Amino acid sequence: MTELKQQSCEACSADAPRVTEDEKQQLHQSVPDWEIVELDGEEQLRREFRFRNFAQALAFTNTVGELAEAENHHPAILLEWGRVTVRWWTHKMGGLHKNDFVMAARTDEVYQQLQRRGR
Repeated sequence: MTELKQQSCEACSADAPRVTEDEKQQLHQSVPDWEIVELDGEEQLRREFRFRNFAQALAFTNTVGELAEAENHHPAILLEWGRVTVRWWTHKMGGLHKNDFVMAARTDEVYQQLQRRGR
């Protein structure tokens, strides 16, 4: 199976099936730093990323935003000094879809790349 970070989002509709419990557990193993949380009755993936300053946090936020726009799958992002919290879930269906795990893995990759560059 192709690594999640190398996959793209698939188009889905409001009646698309959410991930099953088994699928969720399996997919979560690929993004272990992400929490599965329930907010407003919807399961979401959430992770907080730390940075040395606001500029680094902003650069990360912008890069994740570009990725989200390219995939037409958009997270909730909270930008603070030295910290960014990202939440992925599929709004149309009100829960978790494989796309959310793909985007979490791709977000992790963005973070790792920026850390290697010292940004």
